[in-house]
Amino acid sequence: MTLDQQIATLIQNAPEDGITPQVVKAIAPGLKMIAQQLQHLHYYIPQTSDQRWVLTTLSNLSQPHLEKRVIYAYPCLEDISSPSQINHTPVTKGVMLPVISILFQMVAIPNLESIIFFETPGQIESGTEVKKEEIQTLISSYVQQYQKSKSRSRSIPPNLA
Repeated sequence: MTLDQQIATLIQNAPEDGITPQVVKAIAPGLKMIAQQLQHLHYYIPQTSDQRWVLTTLSNLSQPHLEKRVIYAYPCLEDISSPSQINHTPVTKGVMLPVISILFQMVAIPNLESIIFFETPGQIESGTEVKKEEIQTLISSYVQQYQKSKSRSRSIPPNLA
């Protein structure tokens, strides 16, 4: 599924409340921009037995009091169950998700700070970090643009007499 198809699916699955589909459509270019910086259209997210995404707490070696909560996204299912896997949380399975959906959903996950996208199968030593704060800022700017355009479309035309 292409990024455009993923966006169309996200919009199609948005609640029909009169607002959400338009907001999702408005933020879609931002999500697509970030997704284009990643190498895969789908990633595997580790899940626990209750189908929650596995959150991992990372600590800074030189400053152990500094911690960050992340989710790992893998390019192939085998990497989730590999013996050298970074996660130590019990994982029952991995679920394949479209990258647009992952980026969209990450904003709603409490305590999450980043998602680390591993790009090369079998190599989980380094990945591409996407910070939740960056996604939130980007989405906020697109929502503000949407609200401005919506308020302009409701204003009274200047030549109305």
